[in-house]
Amino acid sequence: MSAASRAPLRSNRSNRPNRTLRVGIAARARRRAALTTGAAAVVLLATACGSGGTSGGGGDTGFVTGADGISTVDKGERADAPDLSGKTVDGGQLDVDDYKGKVVVLNVWGSWCPPCRAEAKNFETVYQDVKDQGVQFVGINTRDTSTGPARAFEKEFGVSYPSLYDPTGKLMLRFAKGTLNPQAIPSTLIIDRDGKVAARTLQALSEEKLRKMLAPHLDAGSGKTDGSGK
Repeated sequence: MSAASRAPLRSNRSNRPNRTLRVGIAARARRRAALTTGAAAVVLLATACGSGGTSGGGGDTGFVTGADGISTVDKGERADAPDLSGKTVDGGQLDVDDYKGKVVVLNVWGSWCPPCRAEAKNFETVYQDVKDQGVQFVGINTRDTSTGPARAFEKEFGVSYPSLYDPTGKLMLRFAKGTLNPQAIPSTLIIDRDGKVAARTLQALSEEKLRKMLAPHLDAGSGKTDGSGK
């Protein structure tokens, strides 16, 4: 074989490592993009299924956290709740904004989460007591890969109020940073009658503590809607 005929072969061989390198770089770039897309959800759910955890106010957050782990915001400083709408666990459609004018108790839960299971009956008991007082309970079911386990959870604990199905945590990520956003599973938020987030806790709730969290918001005409309970 002449030197001329061997030259292209050497050229092809020398290009192979470059092609391999380019393919590897492209693959790593795709992996980085996928990780970036899911990073916020991973951060949010890193403490998933914890039974406690509080976040105190400070800087420009506008909220304070009591010794009981319940964070509150004065009425004039509350942030609007984000768009919380979509498919429910039972296959229906729900938009939390449709409940404006009511107090909404928003509970983030998963069927796989022991603290969520511990508090489920407490939520249903309180819901039955207050649903005729202009109060609506709504769940956000997350990290269940299908609705089957979530429906079984609702049946087991007699949960009668609806839950949005949010397996990847997209709805939770709609809450603005620095506001009373859900940061753990379970989390519970109170949305006031004007559609603003008034209170939050990042822990499983006893019936007593849930009633305490909700009580300041029950009487819309009393001026007791600032979360202070005073």
